[in-house]
Amino acid sequence: MAARKGGLGRGLEALLPTERPESGFATIPLDAIDVNPQQPRRHFDEEGLTGLAASMREVGVLQPVVVRRVSDGNGYELIAGERRCRAARLAGLDEIPAVVRGDVEPARSLTEALIENVQREDLSALEEAAGYRQLIDDFGLTHDAVATAVGKSRSAVTNTLRLLQLPPAVQGMLERGEISAGHARALLALDDEAYAVHIARRCVDEGWSVRQVEDAVRARTDGAPIHRRTASVRPTAIIELETRLAERLGTRVKIDYGVRGGKVTVRFSSLDDLERIYRSFYG
Repeated sequence: MAARKGGLGRGLEALLPTERPESGFATIPLDAIDVNPQQPRRHFDEEGLTGLAASMREVGVLQPVVVRRVSDGNGYELIAGERRCRAARLAGLDEIPAVVRGDVEPARSLTEALIENVQREDLSALEEAAGYRQLIDDFGLTHDAVATAVGKSRSAVTNTLRLLQLPPAVQGMLERGEISAGHARALLALDDEAYAVHIARRCVDEGWSVRQVEDAVRARTDGAPIHRRTASVRPTAIIELETRLAERLGTRVKIDYGVRGGKVTVRFSSLDDLERIYRSFYG
């Protein structure tokens, strides 16, 4: 498949003014960016940075950093995106896409431009996820606010954001169009990243459908061989309830039941995600 054109950073170039060198979109050298001395964050998880760097090597930098020119005009001060800058250096990159914010370019206009950008139809699912993440991390929007801004349900936004949790190799397959977003979402149920990559490669090599990936994932999580089909047929009502709960909570839900009762398993990816799920129950 031919390489896609577009991308979140490249898309912003069409939305933000570029006539003035002190504002707009630019690809700038990492060495020209100074960290904001007011940045309260001092510790960055090394494992997380390594994972982000691997993702950048695989699919590029999907989220531009936000900077402003320093007074002497010879460099930039970082407003948002220090983690991305650090990961880009780890990935061996010399440049990074950036939104250059001038004094007359308020945060609100940049937020509106980014929202307009993630509503474009030519963005890949991974680019869309990166856009949602930037609205949350850099501009302080909640999942609900992002959903309202882009005209989608909160569960749709949350499920798309979860694509950023995929192993870098799987992200690369998704971004290149070798697997679909449906294949990728099915792989999110796997805790073993190496096995997720293995299944994704089999999917590409053997032309698996989304249903086949779901069966492979279910076989792994249930502890059965991939080729073995479950003998018992689960009631349609249980499957439908799992689907409705998953859509409501924005995560994978599994219902196990028997003659003496059962249990409901709800997956979460982080403490923040767990808090989001809690609030979906109790507001």
